[in-house]
Amino acid sequence: MALLGASKHRPTKEHNCIVGAVSRSVEPPLNMSPRKKLIVTGANGFVAGSILAQGADAWEIHAVSRGTGPDPQGEWKAHSLDSLARDPWAELFRDVRPAAVIHTAALADIDYCEAHPDLAREVNFGLTRTLANLCAEHGARLVHCSTDTIFDGEHAPYREQDPPGPVNVYAHTKVAAEHAVLDASAGHVVARLAVIVGLPVLGVGNSFVARMLASLEAGRVVTVPEAEIRTPIDVVTLGKALMELASNEATSGVFHLAGNDRLNRLELARRIAVFFGHDPAGVVGIDPTTLPGRAARPRDVSMDNAKARAHLGTPMVGLDAALTSIRQTSQRRRP
Repeated sequence: MALLGASKHRPTKEHNCIVGAVSRSVEPPLNMSPRKKLIVTGANGFVAGSILAQGADAWEIHAVSRGTGPDPQGEWKAHSLDSLARDPWAELFRDVRPAAVIHTAALADIDYCEAHPDLAREVNFGLTRTLANLCAEHGARLVHCSTDTIFDGEHAPYREQDPPGPVNVYAHTKVAAEHAVLDASAGHVVARLAVIVGLPVLGVGNSFVARMLASLEAGRVVTVPEAEIRTPIDVVTLGKALMELASNEATSGVFHLAGNDRLNRLELARRIAVFFGHDPAGVVGIDPTTLPGRAARPRDVSMDNAKARAHLGTPMVGLDAALTSIRQTSQRRRP
């Protein structure tokens, strides 16, 4: 997830300006009903890229980013909005009149959040609360992307009803955001995302798999925290599941979007390396507690995905199926 689509850039204090929107779209044929309107925040980010690439047939998508977003090529409307203030977002809602909003934007660098707690709260909680309230006022459905790291890591696997136990600033801001979303409307959705694997479906985004494969191809050793345990989900499945949550009014509340396999980060990285034809010995485990300036992380935040499997048509899959989907999608989108 990215701060309004700028996943790898540090945020600035320029939160009070709105840049004019650039829009292009294709009108539906006369014999078709107009597509419902969907706002996607964080348009330059990893997760949003999956939604934009897969959702244009079903939705009239309005993609919001801080700066220049991905080229819509007639498939969605692009909006540049660099603000955390309510008024510019309220103006966007009045202009677009969305049926749903998928909020992927966040300040997601855990260590940066630890060093800048006020900004982290302003972005991750403040903006989310604004969007939750605007959605409630406009009768729109909000799907908010939260995180598996809200848990303390000592009582896995976690179900939706298990209490959060945040261990760092980032997690505290995401817990506060969850409360804001659920308090604003009973129809809103909190989607807690497991660690996301995949190659960027659109643009660049913040893909640890892409960075890892680039390092291995260059002959560099990749280090990963060995003790941290997760239930990875692939970005293609995730994009589909988020759009289903946005469209399915029978679903609300909290959903865990996670894969079917529980792995530590070293096992995960080595299996990815082997799948893409690399020597797993190039991936080395480290003790993350020895890294200077690293914020606390929970040990095991594997999540139970039984609710998603029971209520969503989008199947939650294991790592092998996820990696196959990632490779096929990447190959189809190559020029």
